[in-house]
Amino acid sequence: MAFIVTDNCIRCKYTDCVEVCPVDCFYEGPNFLAINPDECIDCALCEPECPAGAIFSEDELPDGQDIFVELNQELALIWPNITEKKDALPDATEWDGVEDKLEHLER
Repeated sequence: MAFIVTDNCIRCKYTDCVEVCPVDCFYEGPNFLAINPDECIDCALCEPECPAGAIFSEDELPDGQDIFVELNQELALIWPNITEKKDALPDATEWDGVEDKLEHLER
């Protein structure tokens, strides 16, 4: 099972998680991070590092977040790899906890 970045990452994009990933399986878009599930080794190091609580094991996804399994796979194939922490988006704290942000995802 892979870990999956879900809805609450959108418009926050904290990158604390990328520094602890031993296999560098995070990919960065304009306002969201994705995990390549084919590269993820299920180490669980990233999950507790996410300030937004947006990373879950694929078999423990909250209700309504299943779409993010396919979305992580798709976006990880087109976005550049990220391996170092960067500043969160300027208005990340305002967006943290806002529900149903999929319409705000920038590709």
